[in-house]
Amino acid sequence: MPQIHTLPSHLINQIAAGEVVERPASVVKELVENSLDAGAGAITIEVEAGGTRMIRVTDDGCGIEREQLASALSRHATSKISSLQDLESIASLGFRGEALPSIASVSRLSLVSHLQEAETGWKLQAREDAEPAPDSLPQGTQVEVLELFYNVPARKKFLRTEQTEYRHIETLFKNLALSHPAVAFKLVHNQKVVYQLPSVQNIDEQRRRLA
Repeated sequence: MPQIHTLPSHLINQIAAGEVVERPASVVKELVENSLDAGAGAITIEVEAGGTRMIRVTDDGCGIEREQLASALSRHATSKISSLQDLESIASLGFRGEALPSIASVSRLSLVSHLQEAETGWKLQAREDAEPAPDSLPQGTQVEVLELFYNVPARKKFLRTEQTEYRHIETLFKNLALSHPAVAFKLVHNQKVVYQLPSVQNIDEQRRRLA
């Protein structure tokens, strides 16, 4: 008779990733929503090979303290809520604390952040033995995701062509830019700038730029 046992943490994260990370566009969505929750005024999204090879999201938000970087990569660790009552008035786009650890469990992820008042930024690789290292990133946060689903071939084979995956990202980008016109957005695909949108107050102007 099979014995009941506790699943290892890396497997728990991979199972959770099945709910959070469906394709590269899912990763972009989670990372950009984190940037928006951090109060970013400018967000750059860089992808290669439709996001299957590389996704990098950089913002100028509030940043994360060096001592908090490891917590940011832990499941159910969040700065958005601290009690059940907080859910009644939550205004952030995310609050469960599952996005980064879920993404990290199915990719090679690195996290860089620099608080405005700090002398330097800090970079942490999503590995058990990793320690933060100094980094020259200006104020804000950058998350880089390499080789999505490299360790989950069954998930990787269900991805579409690079162009199809990129179209999902581009559609998401347009929706995000329209929903947050006061934020400057930039989209780069295969090292080519596709969209560079300064912040605007008029959503109709943003819509014309994206037409």
